Amino acid sequence: MHASERLIITCGGTGGHFYPGLALARRMMERGGNVLLLLSGVNSANQQQIAATFDIPVKVLPSMPSPGRSPIRWLRFFRGLWGGFLQSCREMKEFGPRAVLGMGSFASLPVILAARRCHIPIYLHDGNARIGRANRFLSSYAKFLGTAFPAVNGQCVSCPCEATGMPLRPELLRTAELKSSEAVVRLNELYGSSLEPDRTTVLIFGGSQGAQRINEVVPVALRALDPAAKLQVIHLTGAHKFEAVQAAYAHVAYPALILPGCDHMELAYSASSLVISRSGGSTLAELALFGKGAVLIPYPYAAENHQSDNAAVFADVGGAVLLNQQDCSPERIGELIRDVLEHPDVWLVRSARMLSMAKPQASDTLLDRIFSEEKV
Repeated sequence: MHASERLIITCGGTGGHFYPGLALARRMMERGGNVLLLLSGVNSANQQQIAATFDIPVKVLPSMPSPGRSPIRWLRFFRGLWGGFLQSCREMKEFGPRAVLGMGSFASLPVILAARRCHIPIYLHDGNARIGRANRFLSSYAKFLGTAFPAVNGQCVSCPCEATGMPLRPELLRTAELKSSEAVVRLNELYGSSLEPDRTTVLIFGGSQGAQRINEVVPVALRALDPAAKLQVIHLTGAHKFEAVQAAYAHVAYPALILPGCDHMELAYSASSLVISRSGGSTLAELALFGKGAVLIPYPYAAENHQSDNAAVFADVGGAVLLNQQDCSPERIGELIRDVLEHPDVWLVRSARMLSMAKPQASDTLLDRIFSEEKV
């Protein structure tokens, strides 16, 4: 790829849209191309700082709240849409991209409309098995839509659609084959914990904010298990739930590393034999990359219940157990942890099936698709 290859990536809103876009931008620069991120949403300032640590150029667009029933919200929506459209047109004329890539959500609407106005080819990516409303709408303007997983509603889009995988940050890709024992040693060094390399490690997390149900149920389940079991736990509680979860582990018999969050997820994944988590798109792509059998508890209030669709993809191939939140009880969690201890070979098969779903070249696959088409 030459420096003349230029791409605008529009992403914003939640980390589920931003971080795959950032991973693509980093890979674009590694390949020698030029990239510009156009961000919008309430997290734009923080996301701009994160991108700056990788020398990724960023422009922040005017805020564009989602429309609602209130006339004031509609006014703010159209004002943000118009301001974002005008700024995007200026950025495109100045930057001269060969293509524009939208990472989902209606935050990308002004950029996609500007690309259409400027006659710049449009591409889309969706990080879930169920293609979201925004991408379904915007697909009528796009040449291609790549998805993280096989789409359950691909018939609803108006452009060619293919599972290209989820772009993941290079740090994860470089450490996916780290040995469990090495990861445990590194975690102990970093956090002063006392994890043991020969124990079965269960990793529990529910995203950056934590998951209340998982945080409440898992410690109760662990207290009911055999105290002599060769078991240990890494539990990431979420930023505001640490103290309550830490207190709940006071009577758990196993070594435990309890953290609000972890900046070294590659170590946590590598150390684990079982993962209990929500089923967001990035989480599942990372579990597949590291080949980790999982108990997936979809967030029941996710838009269009897309986390259940994500989890079903991996449950259907035998890599994970799908556990709906209403069935997430201490008794059921305890049964599943005992199953890992008593039937490790079964869970090794699950891990292999998760690994079979990995697409570590996702960023290159999508970039190749974009630039090979634009050279035609």
